[in-house]
Amino acid sequence: MLESRKWIILLIFSLTGISFLVRLFFIQVINENYKIAADDISVKKIIQHPHRGIIYDRNGKLLVTNVPVYDLMVIYEEARVKDTTEFCRVLNITKEDFKKNLAKAKAQSPRQPYPFIKQLSKESFAQIQDQLAEYKGFYVTSRTVRTYPHQSLAHALGYIREISEKALANDKTHYYRPGDFIGINGIEGAYEKDLRGIRGIKHIWVDAKGREKGAFKEGKLDTLSQAGEDLFSTIDLDLQQYAEYLLQNKAGAIAAIEPATGEVLTMVSAPYYDPNLLTGPEFTRNYNILLKDGNNPLFNRTIQALYPPGSTFKTVQALMGLQEHFLDANTVFPCNQMLVKCHGHPIGGLQNSIQYSCNPYYVNVYRRIIYQNRILQKDSIFTLTSDGDGRIGYEKWQKYMYQFNLGRKTGVDLTHELSGSIPKMDLYDKRYGKGQWKFSNIYSLGIGQGEIGVLPLQLANVCATIANRGYYYAPHLVKGVGKNKKIREDFKQKHTVDIDREHFELLVGGMRNAYRSGTVNPIAIIPDLDICGKTGTAQNPHGEDHSVFIAFAPKDNPKIAIAVYVENAGFGGNMAAPVAALLIEKYLKGKISRPYLEKFVLDAKLLVPKTTEPLNKTPEKPKENPPKPAVVQTDNRKNLNISEKPRS
Repeated sequence: MLESRKWIILLIFSLTGISFLVRLFFIQVINENYKIAADDISVKKIIQHPHRGIIYDRNGKLLVTNVPVYDLMVIYEEARVKDTTEFCRVLNITKEDFKKNLAKAKAQSPRQPYPFIKQLSKESFAQIQDQLAEYKGFYVTSRTVRTYPHQSLAHALGYIREISEKALANDKTHYYRPGDFIGINGIEGAYEKDLRGIRGIKHIWVDAKGREKGAFKEGKLDTLSQAGEDLFSTIDLDLQQYAEYLLQNKAGAIAAIEPATGEVLTMVSAPYYDPNLLTGPEFTRNYNILLKDGNNPLFNRTIQALYPPGSTFKTVQALMGLQEHFLDANTVFPCNQMLVKCHGHPIGGLQNSIQYSCNPYYVNVYRRIIYQNRILQKDSIFTLTSDGDGRIGYEKWQKYMYQFNLGRKTGVDLTHELSGSIPKMDLYDKRYGKGQWKFSNIYSLGIGQGEIGVLPLQLANVCATIANRGYYYAPHLVKGVGKNKKIREDFKQKHTVDIDREHFELLVGGMRNAYRSGTVNPIAIIPDLDICGKTGTAQNPHGEDHSVFIAFAPKDNPKIAIAVYVENAGFGGNMAAPVAALLIEKYLKGKISRPYLEKFVLDAKLLVPKTTEPLNKTPEKPKENPPKPAVVQTDNRKNLNISEKPRS
């Protein structure tokens, strides 16, 4: 009996021992996860940051590239500093900074790497790399930051910065880590996923003092970083630099589009800034200075400023009136300044009304649109008309405006684009009471004033639609992503408006006359360029009117459509038109033939500095040129005193 018990006990112990041996063999030999977990004590994981994608202009010129910087990382639980004073001296920081940065590392994650000092230059890294071996828990990792060889296109390119705690918490992809950089706006923000690349990880053996002893497991666990995709933009750098050159000492915006494709050739928001200011360790300081500047250099006027379109809006009013048969080429209205102020000019049909920009003409056109061509003896209240024709007309007018992408986002590949403003009837119902507002409350919309707000890019797109005689492609700034130069499908889609081509041809004739012998300052006339344009004056309740001009060229087979706003510059034909003419000539001919016109534009200094720490540099004339906010208020109905002066 005792003998049998002995064998049973021995069997139990043997089986237990065998099970432990099998388990130990599985842990140590078959499954390496446990060994790796144990080895973590002596293995350092170094993040390999990928190179961010490079951005080129339409001709292959470099717009954005990268330069290397170094981050000093710390793992709080491993950090050992015997002589804090010497450590701070080596790194050129204060003891307060030392304590603060360590506290941040502890709060973030005591066992994970944390950027103790960010963006050390090559020179700073070279000075400290030999001493770092004395400080356990500290190591350096490299990354790249943006640099801009041409100091142009700041608003369209956008910038990158360290990801915020809020954005990190909202990152559902779990891609980002503390200290990572992310595109904030512009192209950098819109194409963040393409540009950022994929990070890698390198595993390194380290000894008890934190000194590197070689690759862990011969690098079998390492993953290589993958660089981000390069972007090929639609921007013409030469044209961009020249546009910025012309808008120095001014506030305003320029947007130019290739009508046949929707590719944005240039996009300027002035005042602008050197994008290199928002890179490197001085980012925060420079950003705060720019943020406090009263002229709002960080504000992208091309896609965020709601300006009145002024008389440029008469183009779409004319097209709708023609399509709805409320007028034709021979329709004449007297220049009755009891309706709205205007200027002396010849009286004629539709082309004449565009050529000389007659305000009373388009008040009458708009009245016909709203009341569906009915002749009313008095200004009827909308909801009290027998068949509600006023509301029907207003809704139809609104739909036409939407077809021209007014009051809606253009879909441009930039972040933070606004939609503009085509007022809905609810606005007037609230303001005047439902059924209590009249045509006299909204007539200013007919001449591009009142509650209408357009973005300069929208206005350039309207001009491109006219240039194409009825269609457009969504404006975009990137025409190729990666080696295969992929383009978004929505940028290939052709958008049409419900207006017959013959009506566009009639309008284009009026626009051609407007440039050659209408409301454009004679100094801006370049006879050998077949330019079609329309001037506008956008009322500004805070000062001088804004100068507006839209144009395209050549008349047939157009290559460029442009919208120019110059704030506080007066009539559209006096400043915006000269700027547009110079840019059109620069793009089509590659040179400027009228230096006196260029001097006329440059001599206009309309911007008053509103900061004690100006960062904008006065741009030099581009070598390639031989010889080389807040939203703008749009409710201006009370001061309608608009005139587009014809040239003598």
